[in-house]
Order: sequence, then C-alpha cells, then structure tokens
Amino acid sequence: MIATSAQAQDFIELNAPVKTGGMPVMEAFNTRQSTRVFADRPLDPQTLSEILWSAWGENNHGTRTIPTAHNKQDLIVYALMENGAWLYNAQKNGLENVTKEDLRPILAQQDYVMSAPLSLVFAGSTDHYATLQAGASTQNVGLYAASKGLAAVVRGLFDREKLNEALKLQSGKDTLITMTIGNKQ
Repeated sequence: MIATSAQAQDFIELNAPVKTGGMPVMEAFNTRQSTRVFADRPLDPQTLSEILWSAWGENNHGTRTIPTAHNKQDLIVYALMENGAWLYNAQKNGLENVTKEDLRPILAQQDYVMSAPLSLVFAGSTDHYATLQAGASTQNVGLYAASKGLAAVVRGLFDREKLNEALKLQSGKDTLITMTIGNKQ
C-alpha cells in the first residue's frame, strides 16, 4: 500500500511535486528498463505525487506534462492501490476515490502485479488522441521511474471489460494500457 492515511477518505490531497533537479534525461534514457520484480515496500507520498504529475500533471505553462495534439485532453489516469481505485485530478493535485475495492486482481494475470504497490490505468476515448497520450504518459512515468531507481513495466494484459466496469467508465471511454510501478527489490 502507498504510505498514506487515506483508508476511509474520498479524496487524497497529494504533496506538491518537486519539479527541479533529478537525473539528466540522457541518463534516464540509458537506465530505463521494464522490471517485473518489486520489493514489498510502499511508495512514499512524495513519489506517488511525482509519478502522477509525470503522467498527466499540469506544468508551469498551464499545459500538461505530455504533448496533446490539438490540445485534446482526453486521457484519464487512475491509480490502483491496495486501498482502492483513485482518479487523478491534476487541477486539485489529488486523488478522487472511485472504489475502496482493490482492483489490482483484475490486472493480476501476471502475479507480480499484486506485489507492486501501484498500477496506473490509462483510459480515454478510443480515438487515436487518447492512445497517443497514453503512450506519451507511460514514457514520462518510465523515465521518472528510471531517474528514481524504481521498478516499472507497461502492461497490456488485463481484463478490459471487467476493468471498465469496475472503474465505472462512461460510454465511449475504454481502458487503453496499464503500468505497474514500485520499489526495486
């Protein structure tokens, strides 16, 4: 579980992401890799905040941290953790509870998913804009993970229909891809 006191809350206010410093981008490219082994340790609240900001946050220009063609901002980012499923709200810098149920078992066709404290779910309309945004978002998170020495892997194996239903996705929206993140073992 992520180290928060949010067990019974409907909204988690995230720490402000630290937007300076870090590993040079060329080093992050060089160290980035898909890792499927995770330590049995939670992510700290600061790291959770920075992962989500990397994925779909708002930068100092008032735009997203990823490119959006025609400024069509259709991506939806969910954080699946032991304490439930949470919708990332970049404007409020927080997480809105979707369900208290641990939805990670829906992703668990691969056992390592349950040993990681966080899986991101990227959803949106099925047009190519949301798909492009999900790809850019997973790249940002992968580079952030590399820069922080975290384990991360992009995943396409999950029960899409069951996950759509559990996340209460609106008609015309679909889960696109997932990404599992945690501490390295």
